[in-house]
Parts: sequence; C-alpha cells; structure tokens
Amino acid sequence: MLVDEVIIDVKAGRGGDGAVSFRHEKYIDKGGPDGGDGGDGGNIIIECRENVDSLNSYKHQKNYDGENGGAGSRSKRHGKNGSDLILSVPPGTVVFDHKTGKILSDLKKSGQQFIAAKGGKGGLGNVHFATPTHRVPREFKPGEAGEELELKLEMKMIADVGLIGLPNAGKSTLISAISNAKPKVADYPFTTIEPILGVVSYDDKSLVVCDVPGLIEGAASGRGLGDKFLKHIERTKILVHLIDATSTNPQKDYETIREELGKYSKSLLDKKELVVLTKTDLNPKIDNKFKYDLAISAASRDNLDKLIQLIISALR
Repeated sequence: MLVDEVIIDVKAGRGGDGAVSFRHEKYIDKGGPDGGDGGDGGNIIIECRENVDSLNSYKHQKNYDGENGGAGSRSKRHGKNGSDLILSVPPGTVVFDHKTGKILSDLKKSGQQFIAAKGGKGGLGNVHFATPTHRVPREFKPGEAGEELELKLEMKMIADVGLIGLPNAGKSTLISAISNAKPKVADYPFTTIEPILGVVSYDDKSLVVCDVPGLIEGAASGRGLGDKFLKHIERTKILVHLIDATSTNPQKDYETIREELGKYSKSLLDKKELVVLTKTDLNPKIDNKFKYDLAISAASRDNLDKLIQLIISALR
C-alpha cells in the first residue's frame, strides 16, 4: 500500500561542550587558557528526490536524531561538527509542524532541501573567558540543545491531469489505455485502492495523469476511500471527470462528485474540467440533456486520440 502521510519526531544534534584547558609548555610554569570550542550539532534536513515515490520508508521508524557535536579540547582544538541527517522524500511532499498545523515547507522539485531542525551551537572553551584580571578562567559554555519537532509529512502527487469519477466509472481502464500505467482493472467498484501515475506520450509531447480511487457521496468527510486521496488532485492543472454512460442518472453522478470536491477544497471547483462519458462500446442510451465534452470507449479505443488532444489543448 502507498504510504502518503506519516508523523515523525526529529531531534537535531546537541552542540559539544567547550573545553577547560591550560597550556603546558616546557619552561612555562603557568600557561594561559587554551580550551577549544565544541562542535555544532547536526541538522535534520528534508530533501526532495526524484527517485523516491512514497513515504513508505517512514512507516515503521518514527524517531530521527542528528549527530551531536564533539567537545572542544586542549590547544584550542575545535570539536567535530555533527553530521547532518538527510531524510529523502518524493516530489510533492508538504512538511507540517504537527502540533500547530503550520506548513513549514512545500518540496516540489528534486534537489530542494529544507532544514527541519537546526543543530545546537557548540559551547565556548575557556580561552574566551580570559581577561587581564582573570588569567586562569575555568568557565566554559556547554553546547546548546538541538531543535526538536514533531513533523507531519504529506505527499501530494504532482500530475498534469487528475482522473475523477464514481467507482467503476472507467478510470483505471482509461489510464491503462492511454499511458504506461498498469493498474488493476475489473468490473467492480474500488478496483483502484491507491493513486496511480501514468505518463502519456503523444507526438512530441508528454503529460502525467493521476488516476484517483473512485469517490463516493460523503468522501470529503471520510466515507469510502476519497478523503485519503482528494489531496492528490490538488496539484493537477486540469480534471477529467469520467461519467459512466450506462448510468441511469449521469447528472446526479456528476453533481455528487462536484459536491465532494467543493466540500474538500473550493479551489478544486475552479480547476479546468473536461466531462467525458465512458463505456460507449456498451451502446447505452445517452441522456441528451446531460452536457459533456466527449464520449469515449477505452475498451475499444474509440475517441482516445481526441481525448488526448482535448487534454493537451486544455493544458495550454
């Protein structure tokens, strides 16, 4: 199963303590202070990587700690800085402060990084506390604690086109017919139980299509599978709304989905939408009052080229 949402605890490394030390040199009985500074603690960094396609790796491990900085030492030697811990996530991952719900970062492009928790600063050695009247300082500064946060990572797929519709509207059949995706296809609801991405190539162009599991009435509030996957169409540029041409009430089917989109996010209602009738190979009696942009059959490949051309035009 695709893991697209996790909660993890991150703790950056603590800074190393400063050192208390004095020079011990030949013929010098009482050398001055030479305690070095502690190293900085390692950061926790979230990095977007193209070759990561889910948050599955964070399903079982919940705690992530940065490396502590090393303590300072004699001869003004600086402690080693702690290594950063880099956590890889897929493109489209939003990082939240789980306690406040605040968005900390939205990672969309491969290579993009965000410091989720900063390592603590290293402490000062006693060399910094010497004055003309205080020549044998034994003061030092301990290292600071690293930042500690509870993060929520939420993956939202990045696609050009989102396929939406009621269960069994033909989304899986369509995406398998026009792209390189190989979803499970069967003649019953909820064949698709997780979003599927497919790349459609046409002439010299290519576009990414996301097949979202079928929505039902009440999806936005948690019924069925819809509430878990509506977020995956938030980033799409257009929506292709599939309506089963064999339905007894295509208008009601259409309005059911539109209502759920609006309940989840009003912005989804503002997206460009193509309304497409499916399963025309079954010779249904299509309601002439229902308005749509195109009628297709993915099974017989009828009008699939026209559909792709419509989508490319809409994307422009």
